[in-house]
Amino acid sequence: MINEILDDAKKRMGKSVDALKGELSRLRTGRANTALLDNIKVAYYGNPTPLSQVANVTVADSRTLGVQPWEKGMVQAIEKAILESDLGLNPMSAGDIIRIPIPPLTQERRLDLVKLVKSEGEGGKVAVRNIRRDAISHIKELLKEKEISQDDEHRAEDLVQKATDSSVASIDSLLKEKEEELMEI
Repeated sequence: MINEILDDAKKRMGKSVDALKGELSRLRTGRANTALLDNIKVAYYGNPTPLSQVANVTVADSRTLGVQPWEKGMVQAIEKAILESDLGLNPMSAGDIIRIPIPPLTQERRLDLVKLVKSEGEGGKVAVRNIRRDAISHIKELLKEKEISQDDEHRAEDLVQKATDSSVASIDSLLKEKEEELMEI
């Protein structure tokens, strides 16, 4: 019973860390990254469709993304979707290929992004702590129902806390890496 609670908590904590990784990968640094365009939806026959499903997105060089639509008629719709996104990107079409230069970040924008990274990280830590709280409450229920002893409860709580500390340490290292990446000129 305790092992199931611990395994579930560890699994959920791992998912929280992975979700934070995904969010951080979408934050723009000075380099071109295809994950930058992951959240863009294009009007495709009247339906909002992810950009990756209507075009091939590639990294042309360290400061340029390339978008090649699978249908020539989609070039204008893709350009419009990129312009309307809040990414601050200015696409340029060259026939059936759209090139998106990634402008260098200003120091002010870098500091804003660092604040955003820290708030995302805090959200991840809160999620991990909520998972810890849930696991500990399940353990206390087992003790209340006399399915485990107090010693088992204390051991289980220690294991949950170690898993929490490990997840928080992973989040801290992710935040530190992303912060260094953002402040790199």
